[in-house]
Amino acid sequence: MSLSNPRRRLLRSATSLLPHSHFHPLLACPHLNQRRTAITDFLKNPFRSRRRRKFLDLSSPEVLNANEIQKAKEEKERSKLPKTGGLAPGSILDTLSPTTGPRIEDTGVIRDPENMAAVLDPTPRAREKWQRRMVIREIRGRGRLTKTVKLARTERSHLSKSEFFKTSVKKLFPLANQIAGKPLSEAMVQMRFSKKKAAQDVLRHLEYARDQAVVMRGMGLGKVQAQAQQAEGGEVVDGREAERGQESAREEERLLVEDKKGKKRVVTDRTAMYVDQAWVGRGAYGWGVEYRARGTSNRLRLPYTSISVVLKEEATRIRQAEDRELKRQKKKVWVPLPDRPVTAQRQYPLW
Repeated sequence: MSLSNPRRRLLRSATSLLPHSHFHPLLACPHLNQRRTAITDFLKNPFRSRRRRKFLDLSSPEVLNANEIQKAKEEKERSKLPKTGGLAPGSILDTLSPTTGPRIEDTGVIRDPENMAAVLDPTPRAREKWQRRMVIREIRGRGRLTKTVKLARTERSHLSKSEFFKTSVKKLFPLANQIAGKPLSEAMVQMRFSKKKAAQDVLRHLEYARDQAVVMRGMGLGKVQAQAQQAEGGEVVDGREAERGQESAREEERLLVEDKKGKKRVVTDRTAMYVDQAWVGRGAYGWGVEYRARGTSNRLRLPYTSISVVLKEEATRIRQAEDRELKRQKKKVWVPLPDRPVTAQRQYPLW
């Protein structure tokens, strides 16, 4: 149908006169990037007072009550801990009790056994099984110790592993072989005057391992203990007699010991430390960048290596040398033509 009809033309003109609704999004929604400042707030409402922060007053009754509740809780936890026993009045050991220094109660240190058990005893069931096996093994052995356990109780040793040095196994392995079997002082001298760059790191680790062995294991303190005992004795001896006694003691202490490699060494102190074993371990590889010409670069794999040493006292080397000598003496002499009885003797030429 077309609008050629006059009626339809009138209808069309009437609809054009009606108001139309237009949607303007910018006018309907306010601007979102508005900034509020103290000046704008004051201009909007000048009679409105600004809020101030409230500071915590330590002398307020609420804070004091909270502190009292916390102290009461700590006292209750402290009362649950086992109490230490005391001495009878007039005991002769009363003078040995410490009278100076802070007491344990004054320090305020409370150790929760449940929190400590997570580290000291993470698997109690496995620990109980292991203890049961050890008790059964000791009962079966009737209290007799094996050679390994006996040596572990009588001889001291210390294992120390270093951090990872920025070097390769190929460069650190010869240094480990160089210090293995040498006395600790001699090994430190070798590393001090070595031309290798990694030798300084090995020297620092040897010093650290020596300090650890002295503090944790009590190694290398033979001469110090002897001097302390001599000072406690308080004996006054003539100078010449003292020198003669020292010379005789040195002659007795000088022992010629053969190590594992067959090299003979003179030992003057049984408690002196030496490097029994030394080995290296490969660590995780790092990475670096090598910049080349024309904007190219190469990815580098940087090796990291650690060194581990086992320190022992000269008493262990003396015992090993004695065991080797005893084994050598017990060994039977090899005879190329042993004496054998003559058998099957018959009078062949007589018939």
